[in-house]
Amino acid sequence: MLQTLKSHEISSNQTRPKIAVVSNLTSSLLNFRYDLLRDLSERAEVIACGPERHEPTERALKEIGVKFVQFPLARAGMNPVRDLRTLRALVQVFKEFKPDIVFPYTIKPIIYGCLAAKIAGVPRIYAMNTGLGYVYSTHNLTLKRRVVRTLSSFLYRSALRGVDEVLVYNKADEKEFRERRLINNATKLSIVPGSGVNLDSYAFSNPPNGAPVFLMIARLLREKGVFDFVEAARELKRRHPEARCQLLGPMDANPDSVSQRDIDEWSREGIVEYLGETADVRPYLAKCSVFVLPTAYREGIPRATLEAMSTGRAVITSDAPGCADPVIDGETGYVIPVRSPDKLCEAMARFVENPELIVKMGQASRDRAVSDFDVRRINTILLGKMGLLADGEAL
Repeated sequence: MLQTLKSHEISSNQTRPKIAVVSNLTSSLLNFRYDLLRDLSERAEVIACGPERHEPTERALKEIGVKFVQFPLARAGMNPVRDLRTLRALVQVFKEFKPDIVFPYTIKPIIYGCLAAKIAGVPRIYAMNTGLGYVYSTHNLTLKRRVVRTLSSFLYRSALRGVDEVLVYNKADEKEFRERRLINNATKLSIVPGSGVNLDSYAFSNPPNGAPVFLMIARLLREKGVFDFVEAARELKRRHPEARCQLLGPMDANPDSVSQRDIDEWSREGIVEYLGETADVRPYLAKCSVFVLPTAYREGIPRATLEAMSTGRAVITSDAPGCADPVIDGETGYVIPVRSPDKLCEAMARFVENPELIVKMGQASRDRAVSDFDVRRINTILLGKMGLLADGEAL
């Protein structure tokens, strides 16, 4: 149900600009956008829109002066009736709040947030695509996905026409936007290097001593490379029984998801240790030697990779669009072909056979996180585009 704004809840200080941030998952406002929302709230009046109530997120946002507004959104699928409710709700929010800027991220908030902003007469719109994802993946391209892709492309073109700027995370997505004509020639398109990572929250730590521990963090989907990781782990354990392979992340309702039966079988074989799911990955990163993400899924720039790099962990990842962008092959880790468990095993074995690489590449990962992916650097770019920083000012 739409949570409407009350006139007495809106700041009377009309000299500050108003910004509405629109998400497809309320917890992402805390997990991925907290630093940005904090920096925005120091310079503007901000509301953050999300589809479900999430008390930890709402409490954290309130502490930094950001008001949470709930709106209806079906994250999966395309149902015209439900999506029309989303559009109408966002139009109502924008007409009541009267933002100067709307900033949606991920596909549905971009489509319906941009359309609603134009209907409501919002002066400026910045859309941030965090990754084209499953719909635009070239793997397992079914008829259904082709139809969804065609419809998504049509909606993107309609929504993004006339926006101030579209932001993407990597060159592959920039190319896709242009080649599929998801934007017209008049629309500005820029690359920002991901959502960034808070270097203090994800502080450097020395890798643990002893047998190498390989940690994969992801939703337990086939497209994320879970089965490739397990197959590589099986062969690695045959060659190097002392190595440990761990899997952290939630199961999913998606038909592509790993089943409990799969997890139980892997545990019985002693191949992979399943760690369940968590709201805080830092203790698990601290206890691992190398981070692994062999996904076939089309990512923007995986946040988990940035977090692992910030803590000083070497990374093994695939060459799927967006995944390899943060990793310097042979320096901060290794980039392997998609769906190549044999190559993944080889990369993991290098760390077992040459443990000095764990420390060397881990330090190089931290250095790259500091130089390129500091969230303050990313937020300086975003606030600068919105006109909230003076020339030359940095966060």
